[in-house]
Amino acid sequence: TSIRIMVLRCGLRSPVQRMEGQATCSSCGRSRFGIVVSAAVALLVLHGFWQRTHCNALVVPLPAARPVASLRGMSLQRASDGKQVDLGAALESSAQKTLLVLGTHPADFNTVEYCQKVRTFWPQLVQKGISRCLLVVNGEASSCMKLAELLDLPAEVELFADPVGEAGRRFGVSRGWKPDDNFSPYLKLFVMGIGLGDLGTLPAVLAGYVGDPNGRRTWVENSLKQGQLAGRWPDFMLEIAQDGSIVANKFDDAPLVGGWGRRPFELAVLRLQNLIGVQFSNWDQLKPVDDRCLTQLGGCTVVGPGGEPIYSWVDAGLCDVPDMDEMLEAL
Repeated sequence: TSIRIMVLRCGLRSPVQRMEGQATCSSCGRSRFGIVVSAAVALLVLHGFWQRTHCNALVVPLPAARPVASLRGMSLQRASDGKQVDLGAALESSAQKTLLVLGTHPADFNTVEYCQKVRTFWPQLVQKGISRCLLVVNGEASSCMKLAELLDLPAEVELFADPVGEAGRRFGVSRGWKPDDNFSPYLKLFVMGIGLGDLGTLPAVLAGYVGDPNGRRTWVENSLKQGQLAGRWPDFMLEIAQDGSIVANKFDDAPLVGGWGRRPFELAVLRLQNLIGVQFSNWDQLKPVDDRCLTQLGGCTVVGPGGEPIYSWVDAGLCDVPDMDEMLEAL
């Protein structure tokens, strides 16, 4: 199986560093050389941006590329029965394929969308050979169970409580903007929310508003339906038959863009439904108990027999969770 992981994030030296000390040419030559170097650096920046926006799953920190080693000895409480489970040992003992999600806190967009995507794609993940799903949430066990109830998670998904977020940090997830600075975590969250504290938030958030002609909306529609049936507002976007099937979607009638794979504002409406009906309405039961978890991001990995890594991902911003169709292709 091909491993879609690039281990090193910053192993590339710039052209300026490689050429340092070699400027023995004339003044004119140096000027021309400077232009060439500037152009080369610009191309490298553009190439890096392309990689960041198109190949997120390929670039992960070293611990995420070695999940068994990074999580060995990391024991967490399973929310359903209180049993302590060593995450590293669980991955290493995989007989088939195991999906491990390192979520954020229970009331965070990233965790909610991880749950909604796992819920929607679980049958396809099973068809691809995944026999176990471990989902770590940076909150108390009671918060994990409340989240599972709100989002109707499959019974096969094992939720683990990590109130201090240690498993995610050992995996190599982003700790957020200026994690070691001693000022309000809500200010840090605000900076991240407006896209100044990371590279991934703005593209992920704006994608919900601009849509994507070639995008896929299965998980969005499925999650909107689940929320609508649970009484979460907005609760009027879908026409749902008595057997639970979707008869019509109001976005189908949108002028010019109704035929797009994912229509403008479609994902944004789901996020509004999540914000009001899940996060705000249940804040006291879902809020993080450790301030560090307010801005800490998440990640996920899939391992094969013996814990051999197949796929790894780390979130680069708020709402920046992996494309499950790409994960399925990697499996």
